[in-house]
Amino acid sequence: MLYPTLSMILLLALSIAGLSVAAQRLHAATPILMLGAGIVASFLPGLPAVALDPEFVLLVTLPPLLYASGVGMSWRGFHSNLRPILLLAVGCVLFTASGVAAAVHYLFAMPWAVGFVLGAIVAPPDAVAPMAIARRLGLPRRLITVLEGESLVNDATALVLFSFSLGAMSTGDFSLTDAALRFMAIVAGEIAYGIIVGWTMLRLRHLAFDPRAEVLLALATPFIAFWPPHGLGGSGVVACVAAGLWVSWNGRRLIRSATRLQGFFVWDLVTWVVEALVFLLTGLQARIVIGALASNGLAHALAVGLVISATVIVVRFAWVFPATYLPRLIPAVRLRDPYPDWRLPFLVGFTGLRGVVSLAAALSIPSALNGEPFPQRDTVLFATFILIVITLAGLGALMPLVIRWLGLSRTGAAEAAANKHDERAVRLEGIDAALATLNRVEAAGALASVVDALRRQYNDRQHHLAVTADEAVADDPVAAGSALQLQLIEIERQVIGHAYEENRLTDEARRRIEREIDLEEARVRHALASAGPADGGDPGS
Repeated sequence: MLYPTLSMILLLALSIAGLSVAAQRLHAATPILMLGAGIVASFLPGLPAVALDPEFVLLVTLPPLLYASGVGMSWRGFHSNLRPILLLAVGCVLFTASGVAAAVHYLFAMPWAVGFVLGAIVAPPDAVAPMAIARRLGLPRRLITVLEGESLVNDATALVLFSFSLGAMSTGDFSLTDAALRFMAIVAGEIAYGIIVGWTMLRLRHLAFDPRAEVLLALATPFIAFWPPHGLGGSGVVACVAAGLWVSWNGRRLIRSATRLQGFFVWDLVTWVVEALVFLLTGLQARIVIGALASNGLAHALAVGLVISATVIVVRFAWVFPATYLPRLIPAVRLRDPYPDWRLPFLVGFTGLRGVVSLAAALSIPSALNGEPFPQRDTVLFATFILIVITLAGLGALMPLVIRWLGLSRTGAAEAAANKHDERAVRLEGIDAALATLNRVEAAGALASVVDALRRQYNDRQHHLAVTADEAVADDPVAAGSALQLQLIEIERQVIGHAYEENRLTDEARRRIEREIDLEEARVRHALASAGPADGGDPGS
């Protein structure tokens, strides 16, 4: 019947809303709270088991998250940090998979082939949880760019390695040369395809000239980029990321303001729901994962989980520091990019949280291979779940403490303040250019009253920005003015409401006025946030 499915969807939606509010009130990381609530809920009596379909994760939840991250990321930042991003997203993933395979082979006598399957599953760090914590705590921009760039690419490396490992187990044959050539072909092909998708969809959106159609086309873009390469045996991740980065770089010229306004709110809602959903569903797998193990295999699987958890944490630190400092032994690299403070690679090493992609890969392991049961499938699945819980709940909870101990929040705040200074300077340049244009228009015979009104508006903005930039002034007139303006907007709303209740306004007129007031309030709140202290927060996607 349809009702149980619809009821479960409604329950998940209400749970996401309630837990998100609780996370804000408790100042807790939303992914960790969602995971914990899912684990607890999975053991509640009477609640049906919720089985997570790995295809649902890979084909439905992953594309919009990857695409939104790609659109929200700076192409210049990604390009200028390509070396550390690739060293983490490719080198560290392969190094971690090898380390895990060696650990389970020598400590638990697990076959090498199964060990590499497990290594490929647990190698990619999660793309959501550490970034949510990092942005909230205002880390230096370059550090966030490297971590976000890693999270955009490492899933592709891990999923391709996972596919190669399963193929080797099935055929009993593996060629490193063939695998490397195939991997490079997949990456090159997906980059080209992603750029084509990004180019095509941007122009279709521009030709549509309808904000609703444009937003719908934008929502379809990640799936168009992801599904065909994935169905042809690739990962789909690289294509999706490439499409997002292309739109990020070229969208400013082709996406209209009305579409941006609507698209921002739509994408914010979509990513918020999907991010919360994947962590809640991950937690809800606890009963299924544990129930798949016989009681006598639980201790063994737990030991494997603890060992691979320790391995991925140690191996990441062992990779990060040499990968950071060894390339700078080359004079040309060191001249272009001097040695960083040790705190930066330390935090990069600490952010190896695992998430839903690892669980989806583990769930997608076939029950049988070549007519035989897949060796230790339940152990691999349980160990992966233990790793996710330990890294998310353990490292994730400690991340804010480690960031404060390292003092990186202060570094990020100083960097954000400098960026805010540059932002104000550019804003003032734009206002100066607008005022110069008004002078030319006035000289050409434009209506004086219109020019004077616009000149006063731009002069007020110029004055507010100049005063806000003056550190010798204790008061912030923009903040004070915006707060007062919000009060006036609320009074205006009350008057409109009374007029409607007295039947002096039609419903259509009330909605038009409310729309204008809502836009004005959004503008004032945005101005208040822009003029206030730099927070180093998420720029949005």
